[in-house]
Amino acid sequence: MTEATAPPGRPLDGPIHGSGTDRARCVLAPNPSGMTLDGTNTWIVAEPGSDLAVVVDPGPLDEGHLRNVVESVARDGRRVGLTVLTHGHPDHSDGVARFAELTGAPVRAVDPAYRHAGADGEGGGGLAAGDVITTGGLELRVVPTPGHTADSVCLHLPADGALLTGDTVIGRGTTVVAHPDGRLGDYLDALRLLRSLAADEGVHTLLPGHGPVLSDALGVVEFYLAHRANRLAQVETAVENGHRTAPEVVAHVYADVDRTLWPAAEMSVRAQLDYLDEHGLT
Repeated sequence: MTEATAPPGRPLDGPIHGSGTDRARCVLAPNPSGMTLDGTNTWIVAEPGSDLAVVVDPGPLDEGHLRNVVESVARDGRRVGLTVLTHGHPDHSDGVARFAELTGAPVRAVDPAYRHAGADGEGGGGLAAGDVITTGGLELRVVPTPGHTADSVCLHLPADGALLTGDTVIGRGTTVVAHPDGRLGDYLDALRLLRSLAADEGVHTLLPGHGPVLSDALGVVEFYLAHRANRLAQVETAVENGHRTAPEVVAHVYADVDRTLWPAAEMSVRAQLDYLDEHGLT
């Protein structure tokens, strides 16, 4: 979900489909839109030499896409050992039940509504801070990052210096704080956590849920934090100047943004207004 089109973070050139790192490869879903950019990025993550793969965000309920993901895994001599959701928005999750049928693999997610046990009746648990996914010899660390949604997580792939970000960070523009489920205070905390991972934990590459791979993790997170601070200041000023409702603030603050994205911008504005109210700034 995007609210702007500026490209921070040195997006990689070339096709999105097939891009990634040594252990992660993108299969692009055919659902492009103003909100999903080129489409949803489904990620296949596997340790070299392993016969098991983890699939992150199967994407929409599109039979062709879901089968393409399964076939892509099989072409590498692997099978899907686990499916993980970064969050429950439909463009990431609508295909998850069908994907579980196709693969027999368990599904892990923060929201219990999306969890599925595997064909053997095992697995399908939640995702929490400190969890490490080890399917097929991987080390994939769960990093809770609520803010875009309450159930958002990122996945740290230390061996590649990479982070799968879902919609917490996207490949072009900036993401929406999806009010009322998403909260700006949580989102700012999540971005600060990602900044720490980039500055102190060797994360240099971001593998987003939409758009191209980003090769400057620290740069893009700093951009996001600066962007949020700037937008919040603009919203605060708009309120001080008498623009009290969310639609009024959007028309004033987001005048430079494509009007087709104003409904998404309004979600972020509502989150910003809540944040200002919570901090006694309105």
